[in-house]
Amino acid sequence: MGSPAEVCSLEHYLELPDHILEDRLLTAKQALGREVVILGHHYQRDEVIRFADFRGDSYKLSKEAGKAAGRYIVFCGVHFMAESADILSRPGQITVLPDLNAGCSMADMAEITQVEECWEQLVRAGMTSEEGVGITPITYINSTAAIKAFVGERGGVVCTSANAAAAIKWGLAKNSKLLFVPDQHLGRNTGFALGIPLQEMVVWDPYIINGGLTTDRLCSAKVILWKGHCSVHQRFLPEHVDNVRAKYPGIRVIVHPECRWEVSQKADAVGSTEGLLRMIRQAPPGTSFAVGTEIHLVNRMRREFAAEDKRVITLDDYCGCLCSTMFRISPQHLCWALENLAEGHVVNQIKVKDDVKHWARVALDRMLEIQ
Repeated sequence: MGSPAEVCSLEHYLELPDHILEDRLLTAKQALGREVVILGHHYQRDEVIRFADFRGDSYKLSKEAGKAAGRYIVFCGVHFMAESADILSRPGQITVLPDLNAGCSMADMAEITQVEECWEQLVRAGMTSEEGVGITPITYINSTAAIKAFVGERGGVVCTSANAAAAIKWGLAKNSKLLFVPDQHLGRNTGFALGIPLQEMVVWDPYIINGGLTTDRLCSAKVILWKGHCSVHQRFLPEHVDNVRAKYPGIRVIVHPECRWEVSQKADAVGSTEGLLRMIRQAPPGTSFAVGTEIHLVNRMRREFAAEDKRVITLDDYCGCLCSTMFRISPQHLCWALENLAEGHVVNQIKVKDDVKHWARVALDRMLEIQ
């Protein structure tokens, strides 16, 4: 594996071609043994996720992070996922993100100061107390640890696309109103599926005074949606559904709930990444699917289910729905991280501050309890 000095140089690794890394990755992983657990999100490229001990969506991987036995958790995902792993890990465990530049555009659409300002305005308007009596705050897991802590301290919960419906039901059982951060599409699609009319959901724009909403409009709303979205799933449009149905009569269209409401309404079914996989697994041979989600997962589905005589294509060939931040995790970054750990060097550690970790853990534990 080279000397410690060579191992510590990321620039050297980034110059290495993919084809020579497989043996080095396997050797490093074997050397670490049970000391390391590698978690891989479904949207990771094949050259990386093949080395994952567990693969899944944010909900599944959060559960695995909480159960991980190794000293090191190497998270092949994005920053907020590694933060959640650190929050849920046991004392003494170390969480590593192979590339610190792997972020999330949706998580970046809600800053803690903006959420605090929104909440203060809702308190001043008499809609909630500082502690969360009146409005239940819910944050999608695609958010910073600071926002998770903010929500946890005010009686709220973190959700994923897999349990968003259960989280909304839980929140409305506590209060008659919800603040849903930061993905407006997940909140709207889930709320509508639960019977909440569109006119009872409003969008809070953090860059406009009072969110761009009148007090009367806020008072009449059941759900206040943050103006945020997934830059990947928002690219799917209603006409993509129409086009694929015209080109492939009888095809089933299934999409992720981060897609626009208009797209989800035209689809045959909506589900989290694990949910989409389950739909295809349970379908009879000969079924064709057009899937509205990240392209690496769709391509993996296509290969996996071809053996079962099931056809899987992307909802739109020209959409280019690649999660570019997930793509930042490369075999070179993973090899650099693992070989450093094998040599006793911790690189790219993700460590959430203790005061933030406490309340963020409360919100995440609530998420894991809600089914």
